[in-house]
Amino acid sequence: MNFTVNSAIQTAFDSWTPPIATIAMLLITAAIYARGFARLHRQMPDRFPIWRLAMFMGGIAALFIAIASPLEELDDLLLQIHMTQHLLLMIVAPSFLLAGAPAIALVRGLPPRIAKAIIGPILRSDVVRRFFAWLTDPLVCWIAFVVATWGWHLPATFQLALRSDGWHVVEHACFFTTALMFWYPVIQPWPSAARWPRWAMLPYLLLADGQNTILAALFMFSDRLIYPFYATSPPVAGFTPLGDQVVAGAIMWVPGSIFYLVPAALIMLQMLAPQSLSRQPKRETDLHRRVAREVPAAPPL
Repeated sequence: MNFTVNSAIQTAFDSWTPPIATIAMLLITAAIYARGFARLHRQMPDRFPIWRLAMFMGGIAALFIAIASPLEELDDLLLQIHMTQHLLLMIVAPSFLLAGAPAIALVRGLPPRIAKAIIGPILRSDVVRRFFAWLTDPLVCWIAFVVATWGWHLPATFQLALRSDGWHVVEHACFFTTALMFWYPVIQPWPSAARWPRWAMLPYLLLADGQNTILAALFMFSDRLIYPFYATSPPVAGFTPLGDQVVAGAIMWVPGSIFYLVPAALIMLQMLAPQSLSRQPKRETDLHRRVAREVPAAPPL
């Protein structure tokens, strides 16, 4: 068995090819943000403390582990690895990136000519502004996130992504995009303003945790293999396919619930301490206007 375990894992690692384009994109994004953050930290240290930089870089690191590391080669051996990958894409990476308040930092990190010629007109477009307003509506965000979660965990679509690299990329793109949408109204990255009252984020998060719990329970308590694809995988670490499915459900249930319930608890504490909220500076009501005003203000290279 040990030989089989080592052989299966070794074969997966040997077949892994570093995705150069993905790694380059992640590094370029991190560099642009760091450049913009350095300028904003000097100008507004209270608004852009070091922890924001750490959060954004943590989000980039989570994306790297999920889609640009050998973990990508192990997800067709163990469902629990696949669920860990999804946890990084749908909870850790998007929430960390948004906590870095990336909008203005990314704009300020771009070369001024690019920011003025390309980003500025896009941000000032009424069509883009209306589309972004719809895209960040909490109801739209919640529905999109839940539909993507359940839609891609159906046996047919999940196994399609396992068998096709192209569909696997589409699956991950759906997870990450809808996760950014979902966490946006929860984190409300500066300088955006809330569309719903803060208390509404409590049912928003609790209902999301509820649907996550139901899906996780299906994995944990099913007496049959939901994804027969894993029945053909070589045994790894002594896990049977059904035992692997139970562990995958536990990963979805426990860490997943923590990430939903901890923000809900923090929001509750905020609501119980209104005096702390009254001392917060007023936020810009239109993210696009605030970011667009930063474009021509970008300092020369």
